[in-house]
Amino acid sequence: MESSSTELYYVFLKRDPEYERLKEIRTKKGEEELDRYLEKRHEEILESNLEPGSYKRTVSLVVVHGFGVEITKHQAQVLRSADGVYTVEKNEEIKLVSS
Repeated sequence: MESSSTELYYVFLKRDPEYERLKEIRTKKGEEELDRYLEKRHEEILESNLEPGSYKRTVSLVVVHGFGVEITKHQAQVLRSADGVYTVEKNEEIKLVSS
């Protein structure tokens, strides 16, 4: 039987030309455009691979082109094979450094 409890996973995406282009724009407008692009791209990945309402995206990670999402172990396996996804790692396996 599949567990329905969710845990935090980090999904890291393959870099794409639009992400790279927007990341190079060093203006307030450029940052806002990058934020909108990432939010849209991250939601597209989730919506095209998981059932609506079955996940909770918690954060977008600009520097590494990724996001945090609360999902089940099975959903993490689904995302690992999704187009554009580089890797999916469980929260406890990732050590984030804050300054």
